[in-house]
Amino acid sequence: MNDIADRSLHLLQTVFGYPAFRGQQAEIVEHVGNGGDALVLMPTGGGKSLCYQIPALVRDGVGVVISPLIALMQDQVDALEEVGVRAAFLNSTQTFEETSRIERLVRTGQLDLVYVAPERLMTQRCFDLFQDSKIALFAIDEAHCVSQWGHDFRPEYIKLSVLHEYFPDVPRIALTATADQQTRAEIVHRLALDNARQFVSSFDRPNIRYQIVEKANGRKQLIDFITAEHQGDSGIVYCLSRKKVEETAEFLVEHGIKALPYHAGMEHAKRANNQARFLREDNIVMVATIAFGMGIDKPDVRFVCHLDLPKSIEGYYQETGRAGRDGMPASAWMAYGLQDVVLQRRMIDESDADENFKRVLSMKLDAMLGLCETLSCRRMRLLEYFGQPATPCGNCDTCLIPPVSFDGTVQVQKLLSAIYRVDQRFAAGHVVDVLRGVESERVQTWHHDKLSVFGIGADISEQEWRSILRQVIALGLVTVDHEQYSSLKLTDAARPVLKGEHKVRLRQYQKPVKHKRTSASAARDYQETALSSGEQAIFDKLRWWRVETAREHNVPAYTIFHDATLREIAKIQPNSLGELRGISGVGEKKLVSYGDQILAIVAEMS
Repeated sequence: MNDIADRSLHLLQTVFGYPAFRGQQAEIVEHVGNGGDALVLMPTGGGKSLCYQIPALVRDGVGVVISPLIALMQDQVDALEEVGVRAAFLNSTQTFEETSRIERLVRTGQLDLVYVAPERLMTQRCFDLFQDSKIALFAIDEAHCVSQWGHDFRPEYIKLSVLHEYFPDVPRIALTATADQQTRAEIVHRLALDNARQFVSSFDRPNIRYQIVEKANGRKQLIDFITAEHQGDSGIVYCLSRKKVEETAEFLVEHGIKALPYHAGMEHAKRANNQARFLREDNIVMVATIAFGMGIDKPDVRFVCHLDLPKSIEGYYQETGRAGRDGMPASAWMAYGLQDVVLQRRMIDESDADENFKRVLSMKLDAMLGLCETLSCRRMRLLEYFGQPATPCGNCDTCLIPPVSFDGTVQVQKLLSAIYRVDQRFAAGHVVDVLRGVESERVQTWHHDKLSVFGIGADISEQEWRSILRQVIALGLVTVDHEQYSSLKLTDAARPVLKGEHKVRLRQYQKPVKHKRTSASAARDYQETALSSGEQAIFDKLRWWRVETAREHNVPAYTIFHDATLREIAKIQPNSLGELRGISGVGEKKLVSYGDQILAIVAEMS
């Protein structure tokens, strides 16, 4: 087995314990292994890491992985060491002596992979180190960080084009889970990957169920969702502000859910401890700002929730993609309301960005609003944003319970007329009061109870008017002027609607309903993964053993084995090392390290 393809497959099977490559992995590995540059777009959980780890093992020298995730480098290295790969990292958490030791291992070719942050890479000392060493490849992970149009821009990533100049003969592979056409073009430009081969996998994550609900009482709705569908599961809840993170975590704890906060304003030690607990323990819900999550490899996150509207579809896709990395059913749930739209518009308007950048941000927000308000399949809308044609999925809320649409032209005309009649100087609450005929002190002070539009919408509830207004803003008929107390203003697009020249279809308002599903975990819905009582007992015992083993090794439990591997062991019930070797996720190193213990547990429980 001398060629790259055969050697790569052999490493996949013996080191990582997987029987075959998935999707485009084999093609990518062979291309990079033969010295080619590559840009890889592959969804979270799709196996991006193997696309640079195996070429690094096949080629001479050490593979250099550039990653912004200093807090996770230790876990990444631990996972590689568990399968017998010689790995290390260089970052600011190490002592001078430890750094010197790792540098010696790099220079003498005693490592297979070394992880570095982009800031470290740009130092003269690090450049000298790599120029004095045999480098197998450079892997630029989370490559979307290079794009100023992306959702995780890191200025230091822009400098990484120097790799092409200083190491012209070393292959480079840039990898990301999310990049629209604009972001993709910028990655190619910034990293000088013009001649790189591009590999774009399907963005579809069919195991994730997408659900977006009308926000009434967000935290109460969140509790109802978790207790009905994901009681006892690991999950992530995203909030926009640090204060909301703290308050939501406290709220969940008060309601019996094991929750931890995470945001950039926390003391570093506490933040790191909370992240470590989330990775190492089961059944923890992390409540976080978007500062949390990039690079999180925890495979059994069963749900990701948003209590605030994300800024873009890329951000939403990246965050929801942290659910169900193991391929088992998972949920992406969001509560969304009018205030979310107003707040995101205000953040764009008040930012220091130039007008061109604001326009791009507005376009991305419009696409996000379109996903929220769509009458068709959410997955189709999501995939089409990334340029991938799709058909209705049957596994999102709009497919499972199709929304009712109606001709809302008359209601929209009433709303637009009310905004116009109050001189486009008042915010949503006041306009809705005028429409509904509410004789508030403010309405009477401004004599708006005398207007022809006063009370013309009394037959529609406040919540329904807010739903209509939210959709009208999403359609671009109305804007919110944050310089004038969030007053509503008509756009040019409103004119043909007011004149009756353009019809408007709306999504009918639905009252929030309590979840009726009672399964403890969505993962148990898959019949093919169901275990008999005897198999379940073995699986539970293996999971208990895994927790104890992980604690001894001071690594996350999934670093020892994924649930999917333990489940397969429980089903097959191997009685020899040869039978255990054939199970996905059991490589040679793990077979030697844990094989006898696993066989003993299976024999004891059988």
